[in-house]
Amino acid sequence: MTNQKPTATSRLKQDYMRLKRDPVPYITAEPLPSNILEWHYVIKGPEDSPYHGGYYHGTLLFTKEFPFKPPSIYMVTPNGRFKTNKRLCLSISDFHPDTWNPAWSVATILTGLLSFMLETTPTLGSCESTTYEKRKYARQSLEFNMKNEVFCELFPEVCEEINERLAKIEEHRKQNAANNNTSSAANGTAGGSGTAAEGLEAESVEGNALSNTDDSNIWHSLYTNLIVLIGFVIFALIVHYVIKSMNIE
Repeated sequence: MTNQKPTATSRLKQDYMRLKRDPVPYITAEPLPSNILEWHYVIKGPEDSPYHGGYYHGTLLFTKEFPFKPPSIYMVTPNGRFKTNKRLCLSISDFHPDTWNPAWSVATILTGLLSFMLETTPTLGSCESTTYEKRKYARQSLEFNMKNEVFCELFPEVCEEINERLAKIEEHRKQNAANNNTSSAANGTAGGSGTAAEGLEAESVEGNALSNTDDSNIWHSLYTNLIVLIGFVIFALIVHYVIKSMNIE
């Protein structure tokens, strides 16, 4: 009865040491200090994906039977790929104990999770979203995670990185606001002359329209008179021809 829990504990401790020695790219993972069966992970969005710039927090819940039984996998941070706080149906999760391999480690599980996240294959617990929505979630993930006490406690280095990102974003926002205010003030100063110029432009446009209308009427009148004149000449030629024919007869 006592051999199962030590097996899970010792195995997870070994996996933890391996992760520290050979970290999984884009992923950080830590068990709860009070419960080694509950792990928390953070996936940093890869550069060539719509998740770039995002930090995605989730949990792995192991059983006392680990490594002979797979863990449950959850995602906490909204991301556009997986539903939050829902068990994910993956070949490396407890939804598929038949495909589970006891030789797989925590690193294997996290690598598989990231690989599946970058795909679009639907599964139980997944969701659909556009690339734009995923990028929006990536931006929102910074502040979202900083509100999570467990996240901040387990991942101080990640939090420091996020705080630096947020500070740069805020600085950029203030700079843009200052530039916009300067631009608005400049536009306000030039407002009077701009209004006058608009008035002159409107008058010019109206004058051109009237001028074009007058020219059009003149040309129309000339064209009409020309047609009448041509018609009269043709009629005179016909009459002349008829009279000449009668004299000949």
